[in-house]
Amino acid sequence: MDRLTSLGVFVAAVEEGSFAAAARRFGLSPAMAGKHVTAIEAQLNARLLQRTTRRLSLTETGQAYYERSKQILEAFDEANREASDTQRTARGVLRVAAPVTFGAMHLGSVTAQYLEDHPQVNIEVLLGDRYVDLLDAGIDVAIRIGRLDDPGVVTRRIAPCRMLMCASPAYLDRYGAPRTPQDLRKAQRLCFSEAVSAGDWTVFDSKDRAHVIDGPCRLAANNTQMLLSAALAGAGIAYGPTFVFGEHLRAGRLIQVLPTYRTTELIIQAVYPSARSIPLKVRRFVDYLATAFGDMPPWDQAPEKSGSSRTRVSPRSR
Repeated sequence: MDRLTSLGVFVAAVEEGSFAAAARRFGLSPAMAGKHVTAIEAQLNARLLQRTTRRLSLTETGQAYYERSKQILEAFDEANREASDTQRTARGVLRVAAPVTFGAMHLGSVTAQYLEDHPQVNIEVLLGDRYVDLLDAGIDVAIRIGRLDDPGVVTRRIAPCRMLMCASPAYLDRYGAPRTPQDLRKAQRLCFSEAVSAGDWTVFDSKDRAHVIDGPCRLAANNTQMLLSAALAGAGIAYGPTFVFGEHLRAGRLIQVLPTYRTTELIIQAVYPSARSIPLKVRRFVDYLATAFGDMPPWDQAPEKSGSSRTRVSPRSR
C-alpha cells in the first residue's frame, strides 16, 4: 500500500471519527480504509486506534503518531504548492494590515517592488495600531509586533524589533545623560501611550536584573513618529523600536541612553489565518518582507560607505 495514502487515511479517520468518513474523503470503501490503518499498525507493531462499534479513539502511541503524521502531510502539501508556484502567476487584490508607524516608514519600498514584479496584483494597505480580526476584516496578511498568543493564526518571523532609549544631544547637554535606571525616573520621558507588549521601559543590567522605570511621562502619544519628532526637538528621552530611531542614531541626531543595559527584544511577524491553502499572492508577499528585513534589517545596519552599491535581491532571484 502507498504509505502516504495510508498516513492520509489515518489522519482523516482521526479527524472524522470513523473509517467510513475517512473512506469518503479518499474515495475508498470503509473496509479498505481500515486496511490502510491496519497496515501501518502491523509495520509499527503498535496499536494506534482503539476501535468500537460507535467510535475511534487514539492510543497514547497513536496520539504522538497522529501529530507527526499531520506535520508530514502538511509539509508534503507545502512542497507541492511551492513546486507549482514556479508555474503560476500571483493575481488579485492583496489586503495587508500593519501598525501605523512601521507601515508608513518601511512598507512602501517593499510593496513598490512587489507590485513591479507582480503586475496582476493590486494591494490595499490598512494602517492602524488597534487589533484587527483578520477574517472579519477580510485581511490576507497582517504585520504585528510583539509576542503573540493566538493559536488561531499562523505566524512567520520577518525581523527582530530591538528597543532602546534615546535623546537628542541638545537635551543631554542641558539635563545630562542618565547613568542608571534610577536617573531615568527624574528625566523628561516621552512615552508611547498604547504599548501592549510586556517590557515597556524595562532594562536589564549585566547581572540580568530587571529595572522598571515608572512614574509620570512628560509627553505621552499614541504615535511613535510624533515622539520621534519631539525627541529630535530636545523634548526628552524616548523609548521605542530601532525601526523608528535607527536612522537618526546613525546620523548622530539622537544618542542612545543607557547603552550598557539590555532591553526587551520583540518580534516583527507576518500573520495570516491558516497554514493551508495560502494564496500565492500572500506567500510571495511574505517572502518579500522576510528578504527585505531579516535578522539584520536596514534600520539596524551601519551606514554604507560612500561609493558602495547595493544589489537588489528579490525572493524570486535567490
